[in-house]
Amino acid sequence: MNELASIIPAAGLGTRMRGGDKLTEEVGGIPLLRRIAEMARSVCDPVIVALPVPAAARGGALEGLDVTRVAVPDAAEGMARSLVRAAAALPETCRGILVMPADMPEITAPDLATLARVFDAEGGQRIVRATTEDGAPGHPVIFPRRFRSALMQLTGDQGARDVLMAEAEAGRVLHVPLPGRRARVDLDTPEDWAAWRAGQRAVSARDD
Repeated sequence: MNELASIIPAAGLGTRMRGGDKLTEEVGGIPLLRRIAEMARSVCDPVIVALPVPAAARGGALEGLDVTRVAVPDAAEGMARSLVRAAAALPETCRGILVMPADMPEITAPDLATLARVFDAEGGQRIVRATTEDGAPGHPVIFPRRFRSALMQLTGDQGARDVLMAEAEAGRVLHVPLPGRRARVDLDTPEDWAAWRAGQRAVSARDD
């Protein structure tokens, strides 16, 4: 049985970037989407990336990576379409599904490995969700494979929020804190990116 599969919803139109593309912005000299896919690949097999039609620069950012690309021609209907189409491409044998948003520049490969270890320790039966250091729920999230059908029935632009809320209310979500606030850092506008980069430079200068 496959250990863990990953879904990366990367078909969103990103209109708040006003003509730019947040997923091809570079982090550490690498397009963000490629960075996210490489990290997911370090702990997951397969990694399924949902892409717009045409994929354009996002497709180019994945060149040479061992990932499965899934076209989402109806991406304008909301983020759920990325999750639905990617979930449909999952192998029946996967034990868990790591949903990794593509616009989170501070998540690290060790973070994903930590979540995977917790999921394994729980026998792959509970949802595992990353939180900030102070407990605010964030991403990524690992779903047991029984949630595949629920992911395939999502609609709108809220992703799996309703599924997560229902499971959390029932006490079936295990929260795993990650350092700082990186479980909630996503960058949607040019101003977000400028502020984040300024903060990174400040941290680097302080460390030096």
